[in-house]
Amino acid sequence: MFDSWSRLNPGVRSRSINAENPTGAPGQAARAASPLGPGRKGSAFRPLPSGQTLTLAAIDGPGVIRHIWITVPDRTPGGPFVLRDLVLRAYWDDSDVPSIEAPLGDFFCNGFGRCLITSAPIVVAPTGGMNCYFPMPFRSGARLTLTSEHPDDIGSVYFQIDYTVGDRLGEDTGYFHAQWRRSNASTELGADHVILDDVTGPGSYVGSYIALTALQRYWWGEGEVKFYVDEDTDHPTLCSTGLEDYAGGAWAFQDHLGTAPVPQVINFSAPYIGYPHYATDDRTGASPFVTGMPPSHGLYRWHLPDPVYFDNRLRVTVQQIGAWDHGLFERQDDIASTAYWYQARPAASVPVLPDAADRQPR
Repeated sequence: MFDSWSRLNPGVRSRSINAENPTGAPGQAARAASPLGPGRKGSAFRPLPSGQTLTLAAIDGPGVIRHIWITVPDRTPGGPFVLRDLVLRAYWDDSDVPSIEAPLGDFFCNGFGRCLITSAPIVVAPTGGMNCYFPMPFRSGARLTLTSEHPDDIGSVYFQIDYTVGDRLGEDTGYFHAQWRRSNASTELGADHVILDDVTGPGSYVGSYIALTALQRYWWGEGEVKFYVDEDTDHPTLCSTGLEDYAGGAWAFQDHLGTAPVPQVINFSAPYIGYPHYATDDRTGASPFVTGMPPSHGLYRWHLPDPVYFDNRLRVTVQQIGAWDHGLFERQDDIASTAYWYQARPAASVPVLPDAADRQPR
């Protein structure tokens, strides 16, 4: 769908937006002065007051966003959970409906604070350098924003949007989308968590991130991920054999199948699959009154070599099913998910995003 880096593209030009060049205009970067003089790192970041929205980029098209890098400092009041309080949105062309709407951390597969990700489209490097390489094409314009629902001001947001302009986009070039959803413990037994719904095609599904807090005992990941494609109703066309299987793992991510000693959980992060986060206590330092938390798990699966194509519509769900010595059982966990996909048109509507208090991991 996109030209390789080795092909010459007459008329296509590279641009970059950050605090040193907020418009991305040619010859306009590194102009602000610092104590070292003009153009010597004079504008490295932007502040984000509580309740305000920072425009990261406003671009005239046609073009393609090629790379996003962003970070906020570790010393931000509230600790890593600030990443659930910051909402990333992207609007394509003239739409006033966001095609990307997700908490900043979850978009970068960091739903429980910072962990390292070394995948193909998402990389989170030390310490908290969040990178996205999903191509994001647009025809007449693009606008990216970051909104803070955090109670304290964010003193500095560091970011860079690398993109090209003048791209020749074919009719079969889709718009990138990402959407966050959550099911909490009040979900009725036997009800599947909805990762994505109400999407009309044509399009292609390219990835999932799951942030699950286990609220009951025993193995939590027996639920199957189901893809209801086009005319599917009661039964899907595609179905995994379990949540850890969907993420490319097996046998509950254990280091061995023996019964003694107790198997250890193995984390991993690979180009298209990963289970980078597992914690059984609260390590954020967010509050001196927080001494523990239920086990939390973060995993991802990128469908880049194997997209899920649809012509008319798509619905994606995951079951809440556990297992123990007595067999399978229905669970009520806290599941948050981010879905990533392309579709022919920018989003026409999106579900209501819960406010910051209802997004916090518990």
